[in-house]
Amino acid sequence: MKIYFINPPFKAEYGKFSRESRSPCIGHSGVLYYPLWLIYAAAYAKKCGHEVLFLDAPAKLFDKEKSLSLIMQQGEGTGLFVINTSTPSIYSDCEFCDEVKKLYPDAFTVLVGTHPTATVDETFTFSQSIDGIARKEYDFIIKNLADALDSKDDLCVVKGLSYRKNGEIVHNADAEHIEDLDEIPFASEFIKEYLDVNDYVFPASALPEIQIFTGRGCPARCNYCVYPQTLHGHRYRLRSVDNVIAEFEYIIREFPQVKQVVIEDDTFTVNKKRTVEFCEKMISSGMNKKIRWLCNARVNLDLETMKIMKKAGCKLIIPGIESVDQTILNNIRKGITVEQIENYIKNAKKAGLMIHACYMVGNQGETKETMQRTLDAAMRFKTDTMQFFPLIPYPGTQAYEWAKENGYIKQGYAHYLKEDGTLNCVISTEELSAEDLVAFCAHARKKYYLRPWYILHRIKRGLTDFEDLKRSLKAFSRLKNSLFKKDEYNG
Repeated sequence: MKIYFINPPFKAEYGKFSRESRSPCIGHSGVLYYPLWLIYAAAYAKKCGHEVLFLDAPAKLFDKEKSLSLIMQQGEGTGLFVINTSTPSIYSDCEFCDEVKKLYPDAFTVLVGTHPTATVDETFTFSQSIDGIARKEYDFIIKNLADALDSKDDLCVVKGLSYRKNGEIVHNADAEHIEDLDEIPFASEFIKEYLDVNDYVFPASALPEIQIFTGRGCPARCNYCVYPQTLHGHRYRLRSVDNVIAEFEYIIREFPQVKQVVIEDDTFTVNKKRTVEFCEKMISSGMNKKIRWLCNARVNLDLETMKIMKKAGCKLIIPGIESVDQTILNNIRKGITVEQIENYIKNAKKAGLMIHACYMVGNQGETKETMQRTLDAAMRFKTDTMQFFPLIPYPGTQAYEWAKENGYIKQGYAHYLKEDGTLNCVISTEELSAEDLVAFCAHARKKYYLRPWYILHRIKRGLTDFEDLKRSLKAFSRLKNSLFKKDEYNG
């Protein structure tokens, strides 16, 4: 069957919409994630013999008209359209589904992503053009759906699918999570054929970069994190180390222009034994000298592992610190302590690893005083880069249920972004308004990045690392407008 995978357009007039960021938006820093979930599903369908087309409209800044024109040129004979979604763009995504259905009324349209997974019945009400929703991890679901459509089987055989039948919505049993991840083709192979690495930006990385998963699932129970709670679950399933090493070899060979691999696993370092084995093979193969990489790493990571990661070519680690208030950390089920945070920062610097620290404000127990303490700690930690975000409660998460039950969510999905596609805030608590949270995050960025220490730090690092200098200059050019806006936070 001919399958068209679509990451649809959204607010292209304002910039590139990063649908698969953990907080989908048009970022101040120019961030654009690869649509990895869509890529893996398309790569698996192709491996299994289906003809595949792929459109990443945000990467090319295609608007609705340009995207539909391209689909009209390429789509003849397509039997299945797979449309990517996100919470902030869900209404637009459904409207795009309407347009596709007008062009190809006999094709089957299926939505994928965290939002329709969490709100299946509601999402079907948004458009009669939605034929189905592939829930949770959908690589195998799409392949099995295409097989069933091809052979005209009853769709009841497709686990993980919700679909319309005789005016009713039918929910098949959940599909099992994929166990043998080595069965999924390399994302980089698909990227080589269908995408352009120069279109994508991960601001903490040297550019161009490629993003991959080496495992799925996250054992942590953070109440706000949408992917483990809606798509891939809490059990960390792993690709074999040899399979990951083979993909690094492929990237080095086929993408000589790529400077860095971004390992997008929620927590790459969960399994210390596997992490060390991967690092040892990177070192013994000599690939540690040929390409740099970075990863997400929880604050329970030890110094010994950090050191071998550094030797293996890791340049940067990304911890979700969120807050330095232990009560808040407990409230959000973060599973870490302030002491661990302090030790992590010290050890990473001893190991020579750069840090991109992630902070979040607006969680249960947050006040102006706790936000200020977290900013004070961030200033003291002096990590290479950092980000402050307001809590964005996405459907399907415990944080969303907490906010909804307490009446903190004041606006609907269309208000998760501002008019220009940048992040908005939809919660207001007794202590803090949405405006307070957004203003504080802008205030934190300004305080952090415009101080003399930080400017000198970037210059000093750039003198010894030309790639880092280029990254810093690009990041500043993207951030400068937001950094120099009037500070509206009233602390």
